Amino acid sequence: MENIRFMLVVAFAAISYMLWEQWQIDYGPKPAVEMSEQLAIAGSNEDLPSTGNIASIPSAQQLEAVPATDVYAEKVITVKTDVFSLEIDTKGGTIRNLDLLQYPREKENTVVNRLFALVGMEPEKKDLSPIRLFDANTEKLFLAQSGLIASSGSVAAPDHHASYAVAKDSYELPDGQQTLSVPLSWTNNAGLSVTKIYTFTRGSYNINVDQKVSNDSAETWTGRQYGQLLRVPYVDDKGNTFIRTYAGGVVYTEEEKYQKVDYEEMEEENLSVSSLGGWSAMTQHYFASAWVPPADQENHFYTKKLKDWRYVIGSYSPSVEVAPHTDAIFNSHLFAGPKIQPMMEKVAPGLELTVDYGWLTVIGKPIYWLLNKIHDYIGNWGFSILGVTLCIKLMFFKLSQASYRSMAKMRKIQPRLKALQEKFADDRQRFNTEMMAMYKKEKVNPMGGCLPIMVQIPVFISLYWVLIETVELRQADFILWIQDLSAQDPFFILPIIMGITMKIQQSLNPAPIDPLQAKVMKMFPIIFTVFFLFFPAGLVLYWVCNNTLSIIQQWYITKQIEAEK
Repeated sequence: MENIRFMLVVAFAAISYMLWEQWQIDYGPKPAVEMSEQLAIAGSNEDLPSTGNIASIPSAQQLEAVPATDVYAEKVITVKTDVFSLEIDTKGGTIRNLDLLQYPREKENTVVNRLFALVGMEPEKKDLSPIRLFDANTEKLFLAQSGLIASSGSVAAPDHHASYAVAKDSYELPDGQQTLSVPLSWTNNAGLSVTKIYTFTRGSYNINVDQKVSNDSAETWTGRQYGQLLRVPYVDDKGNTFIRTYAGGVVYTEEEKYQKVDYEEMEEENLSVSSLGGWSAMTQHYFASAWVPPADQENHFYTKKLKDWRYVIGSYSPSVEVAPHTDAIFNSHLFAGPKIQPMMEKVAPGLELTVDYGWLTVIGKPIYWLLNKIHDYIGNWGFSILGVTLCIKLMFFKLSQASYRSMAKMRKIQPRLKALQEKFADDRQRFNTEMMAMYKKEKVNPMGGCLPIMVQIPVFISLYWVLIETVELRQADFILWIQDLSAQDPFFILPIIMGITMKIQQSLNPAPIDPLQAKVMKMFPIIFTVFFLFFPAGLVLYWVCNNTLSIIQQWYITKQIEAEK
């Protein structure tokens, strides 16, 4: 029984290693995708949604093969707002090369730069270009496609292979103006015309998309709209080796709610499910893109695996009839931006769940709410992390107190246990009997120090995911040399402090009686320090604060117990 704590630590370490290995298999770096020399983005109808009742597409709407360096662009419209810089291809009105202007890829550290200057060295060059979400480069291909599909018996409508006409090739949101509209027009010169209008709003990552169908022919036109995301598997070039977050497809439906659809699942079978409202998305660390159809209609969600390692996820609407000499407007929204939960909640129900806390969402969301509320008052995300840590410690104060009292009692009788071990070195059974008798007499529960900690583990894991997934912490300042809470400490000061606090905390715990176990336990602060060298500074800051508060509480309780007769 005296080894129970050591066994728990070893078991925890073993489980952590196995989980890390499985995580690497599921979400770790994948082999580089070999792209074909001629990538036919739309050489066939394979990338169109299969509605089961669509009109044939004229051969004139087919595209020839394109060079492997970029997708084919008939003509590109450039659009710039306060948050976006993007391109719209007139071939289908596809959105490509979308940059998030307020989110640079990297951030310079002024303290590190000054230190380099002092020693006469050139500081490391940082990539200050904005994050590119949609990308036309075939190695990182990611496009937002939309269009119309005519039902059988109706004339063909413009899908994302059709050619649109535009009034000008450049748009910019002027100062003082709140919205910017970019219209694209198409006609079959036989009475059917379509105007696709993208509307951008200042400060918003939500793009409104209207497709207006004007039927001036003598026949009723019937069809539906669709919106889909086409992507090759996402690879985070700057990702942390020790931290893996989900990157892949997501579908939200009324029945199943939040449902991940990773690339392997798309390989195995095509998704086909209908729901009132809902949305489909591609998500990655910190950022997401989602097509959101109207919430009051029955939408059909689907996925497809295409050749050349391309994957499609999207939805199409119910069929709509447009009588002769009437109009109809198909509406949808495209979200493309950072995963800021309060903002995403306003776009669509459940969209904030792309900030993935897994099965601990029920705990993670309140922790994120608390983190946000503290930040509203303090204005510094580093101090907000300290505030959340303090609140959680106060919440578990009584449980921690029980745990530390139990460990303090174990520590107090440790010399007597050592004497028993030496006395009954050749009689293990007698030693165990005498040890249990001592526990009973001194009212010591060897599990008393572990059980309260086990209760707190889900909360600690949830806080870990909150700190990893919160985009607001990305490139957020704390103090002095910590100028990016999502990056590792440039001088490794916080990890070293964390190792020291872990060593101090270990000294307050009862040491294992077995000398070999005691030596192994002494190695844990060193091992964890090495691991934490590569962890984000915000996460290490939490551990330093948590360990410091634990040391104060445990030291006080240990002194009280040792003072008792």
